[in-house]
Amino acid sequence: MSRIERLAQTLQEVLGEKALEVLVDRGEVTLRVSAADYPVVAELLRDHPDLAFEQLIDLSGLDYSGYGNRPWPGPRFAVAVHLLSLQHNVRLRLKTFAEDDEFPMLPSLIEVWPSVDWYEREAFDLFGILFEGHPDLRRILTDYGFVGHPLRKDFPVSGHVEMRYDPHLRRVIYQPVTIEPRVNAPRIVREAHYGDVDHG
Repeated sequence: MSRIERLAQTLQEVLGEKALEVLVDRGEVTLRVSAADYPVVAELLRDHPDLAFEQLIDLSGLDYSGYGNRPWPGPRFAVAVHLLSLQHNVRLRLKTFAEDDEFPMLPSLIEVWPSVDWYEREAFDLFGILFEGHPDLRRILTDYGFVGHPLRKDFPVSGHVEMRYDPHLRRVIYQPVTIEPRVNAPRIVREAHYGDVDHG
């Protein structure tokens, strides 16, 4: 049995019904849990001796609207947490979905892995996912007056407002976007017989 298969089996044994899905694909293990079980499972993943995921590497926000170029049947927003067990030399992706699409909220993992601090702030800033219990949840990449969450799939490519320096006022001003919306369709230009065997 490979290390990855052993990890998947251990997750099933330790978590039982809390493991909604344990997926082994392309040499990686993804564990999906409910939002309600998310903090409890995080502690088990860190503290159980057969798991010992002592290091959180990353947390990513996910927007599943239009996933796979078709409507997504489940909740829209999720997070994927990437964990590392140095003791067992394995990695794990922990995924959970926020239950409310209009007001996505999940428990913060900052008490379990303090390194999640800025990652949760980034997911809040770019996706609008709130983390209950985070001590300093504020924007981290966009400007203080920024409106919206730019990595949501329904956020316009050109944004809502633009910022520029006005030399007469001697300050930065905000104004509605002046760019005409357009469809970004790539143009591919090729020679008539490009790639043919007999081509020069």
